Amino acid sequence: MITLKDVDKSNWEACAQLKVRPEQEDYIASNLYSIAEAQFLEGFVTKAIYHNDELIGFAMYGLDADDHNYWIYRFMIDKRYQGQGFGQKGMQLVIEDIYRRDDRTNALLLGYNPSNDPARKLYEKIGFKEIGIAEWGEMIAKYIFE
Repeated sequence: MITLKDVDKSNWEACAQLKVRPEQEDYIASNLYSIAEAQFLEGFVTKAIYHNDELIGFAMYGLDADDHNYWIYRFMIDKRYQGQGFGQKGMQLVIEDIYRRDDRTNALLLGYNPSNDPARKLYEKIGFKEIGIAEWGEMIAKYIFE
C-alpha cells in the first residue's frame, strides 16, 4: 500500500538520503535542498511517500503566488524503487491531497526538463497535458480536476 506522510523531524533525514538514478540527477533538486527551501516558502508542503512502512519517495508542492494554482515542484521515487509502479500511485496520492484543499483551483501544474522522457510518460499517463516550454526552459504540464 502506498501512503503519504508529512515530512517532519522523524523522517526528514531519511527523505534527504533518497536518491534518483545518476542519469536523473540533473533533472531534480536534492531532497535536502527541497526540504530546506520549503521552510522559507509559505504554504509549501513536503510529503514522504511510503510503500507499507518503507520510505520510497518524496514530493513538494505549494500554491503559486503568481498564478494562484497549486504546482508540484518536486516529485521523486528512490532509484531502488523505480519501475515498480510506485511513481504513478504516489503521484495520484499527491493529486488527491491537493484536490482536497479548500484553496485549490481546477488546475494543477508542474514543470520538467523536456529531455526527461520517463517523467513525461508518467505525467501523461496520469492525465497531465503539456502546454508549452516556460521561459526558464522547463516543459509545463497541466492537470485539470474533474
